Amino acid sequence: MTDKRRRQAQAATVILIFLGFLIIDQVSKVWVKTHMTLHESILITDWFRITFIENNGMAFGWAFITKTLLTLFRVVATVAVGWYIVRLIRRGVHWGFLTCLAFIMTGAAGNIIDCIFYGQIFSESTLYETSHLVPLGEGYASWLNGRVVDMLYFPLCHWTWPEWVPLVGGQPYTFFSYIFNVADACISCGVIALLLFFRHTLSRELPDDVKSGESPAEDPS
Repeated sequence: MTDKRRRQAQAATVILIFLGFLIIDQVSKVWVKTHMTLHESILITDWFRITFIENNGMAFGWAFITKTLLTLFRVVATVAVGWYIVRLIRRGVHWGFLTCLAFIMTGAAGNIIDCIFYGQIFSESTLYETSHLVPLGEGYASWLNGRVVDMLYFPLCHWTWPEWVPLVGGQPYTFFSYIFNVADACISCGVIALLLFFRHTLSRELPDDVKSGESPAEDPS
């Protein structure tokens, strides 16, 4: 494969990942928001439920800055990752490393859409009523302050801590108790894959093996 065709194929891969998972993310969020009330849960299996919550902060509900600043940070970070991907395609980066970055960019973009637009185009979700589309500007929040829709819940197992365990003894515990969405999953999988398989690439600025298209996993250092 020539360098030009390789770059075209890599660009097409990034676009397909971005559009494909972004559509899945947004379709799932819109369906949940318009068909379920807040905190409603649908049992799929004993270890998987669709549970509707809205998230004001970062992944898993973390929040340490204002929502407007958080949204702006997400926009800047997503644009930066996109710019970096374009540079890497031009320099012949390894396919796997590029794919990880594409998933991270897709996940960030998915949650950005919620933050920017959902507050403007959807009515408030409540415990008793589902949300619905409204004319632009008549939604539940201002620009940049929409809430991220989460719904994927995997309570894999439950137990009660033994009484002798400090602080949590006798208390029930559920693993895995976080509720997230497709965009969060894209970011998490992309980051984990980078750390597991491309840590040498991350620790250096475009090493020679990455420029030549070889896998960092083959790096002898």
